[in-house]
Amino acid sequence: MEIYNPQQTLGAGEIVYVIYRNPHTQNVANIQEAAVVHDPEEPEQLALFLYETYYPLTEEIAVYRTEAEAEQAYADHFGGSDLQW
Repeated sequence: MEIYNPQQTLGAGEIVYVIYRNPHTQNVANIQEAAVVHDPEEPEQLALFLYETYYPLTEEIAVYRTEAEAEQAYADHFGGSDLQW
């Protein structure tokens, strides 16, 4: 399972997967598809575009290249595969 790190090459236009916690209900997390894009405020930097919002692409966000990798990480972290879609 590969998690994004700053040394890894991701390019604008790639689709990745993240485990996203609902900001209104912290005990709900799900796997979401996100796009890697150029940050509109800092075009030389990459960002994740998720739910109509840009998030800085940093090592603090676990980014998975495949949905299967994200599902495995979810199961490992949250214990089980009952994903909230």
